[in-house]
Amino acid sequence: MQLPAEAVVATALIEVVRISALPAGRNAAYPGTSVAHWCGSEAADALALIGNLPAGEQHRCGFSPGWSVRAYGDCLDAALFEAAFCFSCHEVRMHGPAVPPASATQFFDADATPARTLLHLFRTAGP
Repeated sequence: MQLPAEAVVATALIEVVRISALPAGRNAAYPGTSVAHWCGSEAADALALIGNLPAGEQHRCGFSPGWSVRAYGDCLDAALFEAAFCFSCHEVRMHGPAVPPASATQFFDADATPARTLLHLFRTAGP
């Protein structure tokens, strides 16, 4: 999966969000409950895992993401990018100032080991 390289290097914190609805607008954050914050090696490992998601084919489900990650730099004021994952249609939608338009929508193999590992990390994050 293509992540914005400069934003990955600048990421100091990842917020994991259990999505509860679709966003109010095209570039708005996905609403939901923040379930975990990862920093240091946890954040780096998660970004490496996401970056290694193998490409996959599009499936049709209407895009109903369950989880997102928001990457923040040192100042923690605004997210560098947010990536919302739908494990039903195997789609990731990203937005934020660091995301080039060509990378905004991508498809991944949700049955691959990295995807299953990522889903496990999401499900076991936080309370």
